[in-house]
Amino acid sequence: MANSDKEISYSNLKATLARGNEGLLVVDVRTKEEVDRGRIPGSIHIPVDTVENSLKLDAVEFQAKYGVPKPSLDTPELVFYCQIGKRGGLATDKAQALGFHKAVNYAGGYKEWSEKEGK
Repeated sequence: MANSDKEISYSNLKATLARGNEGLLVVDVRTKEEVDRGRIPGSIHIPVDTVENSLKLDAVEFQAKYGVPKPSLDTPELVFYCQIGKRGGLATDKAQALGFHKAVNYAGGYKEWSEKEGK
């Protein structure tokens, strides 16, 4: 069962995005087809089944593949999300197992985001 220290709410994610924190990385772990229908602005796409290997890339490879700096292990700004929270939770668990202990899941997922954003 997911616990709250591994999750971020819509309002907290919205506030974090508004601050424009340097180092913030929001990762969409859905399928390409889902992402093509809409995503959270500024997020990058790493399908859930490739999260573990992607986070194992070195910094140069990660930057080349995704166009953003690889997050540091202690970054407090690593957020995963999917459609309704399940795959985002899996990705968060994988990231935490690799040492990204502050990684969080946006449990509301794109479903909640799109409803609240009126998309």
